[in-house]
Amino acid sequence: MTIENREDYIKYRFHRAEESFEEALILAEKGRWNSVINRLYYSCFYAVISLLLKNEIETQTHDGARTQFGLHYIKSGKIDKEFGRFFSKMFDYRQKGDYGDLYDYDEEVVKPLITETKKFIFEIEKFII
Repeated sequence: MTIENREDYIKYRFHRAEESFEEALILAEKGRWNSVINRLYYSCFYAVISLLLKNEIETQTHDGARTQFGLHYIKSGKIDKEFGRFFSKMFDYRQKGDYGDLYDYDEEVVKPLITETKKFIFEIEKFII
């Protein structure tokens, strides 16, 4: 994909969100729960980045993306607080799964997050179209 302008970049980032979600589904079939968490988080992250870019809000870090998302969409009431809490939870889960020693997620914890992530992406998409 060639990125020629901001709109292309926004589409690219949102496409990455969709791809990461699909990767999570493949990993779930194999029972790779920590990796599923990682891909679900990145699916949310890429969706948020596309939303921020749509509104010319740029960030350099994951924490910056969370902060700007919270400030411009959650606190303003444009997006329901449940989605802000979910994005923060996914950030924390990804941190534990990727960097926590001897920390393993299981199907019971992860499977419901797949549905929640799909809802999150759908909510973000409403603001991008």
